[in-house]
Amino acid sequence: MASMHYPSSCFRTTSFPTFSLSVPITSSSRPSLLPGFRLKSLKWVFSGALALSLSVTGVGLAEAKVGVNKPELLPTEFTPVIDVAGFLSDGQEKRLAQEISDIEKDTGFKLRVLAQNYPDTPGLAIKDFWQVDDRTIVFVADPTFGNILNFNVGATVDLDIPRSFWSRLAGKYGNMFYWKEKGEDSSIEAAVMAISNCLREPVGPNNCSEVK
Repeated sequence: MASMHYPSSCFRTTSFPTFSLSVPITSSSRPSLLPGFRLKSLKWVFSGALALSLSVTGVGLAEAKVGVNKPELLPTEFTPVIDVAGFLSDGQEKRLAQEISDIEKDTGFKLRVLAQNYPDTPGLAIKDFWQVDDRTIVFVADPTFGNILNFNVGATVDLDIPRSFWSRLAGKYGNMFYWKEKGEDSSIEAAVMAISNCLREPVGPNNCSEVK
């Protein structure tokens, strides 16, 4: 599903579909259950909604989960927003897709949104569908295990965006009280706009210091 130079890393992961990462992620808001765990670079480890991964919002607890790869859940045409959970209306999907397109044009970073309820997820199939690379942020919205916001962040993104941003974002808009009161769709939309604002800020010591 909450950023420094990391040798030979390709992806920094949170607790949902897991991309490769060669440095451990810990959280100041939760104790790490797997201190020092490292994911190998360029290795995709999927178990659909949860994977064995270190997270900025916690630690993925799905070591025993069976990996999911369901390309049949993918849409027939490309879209940066895939909602297999039905959280978003058609209008919301279109607005988010336009915002994501604007982000890519303005910043060069690719944001991709997957809304799911594990185990109903395309899982590994999104890697090729979205052509995920080190400039990609994969945002997985899944309320199955509490916090609905989970992020997989490419290495180039990780150089520009502080890690604390992702944990603060998940804490503000992803907590169970927020999405149960306002709806999963509100959490998703608020998170996309916060990411959009962050990516547009000049890179510096104080960029993305606030979740807007």
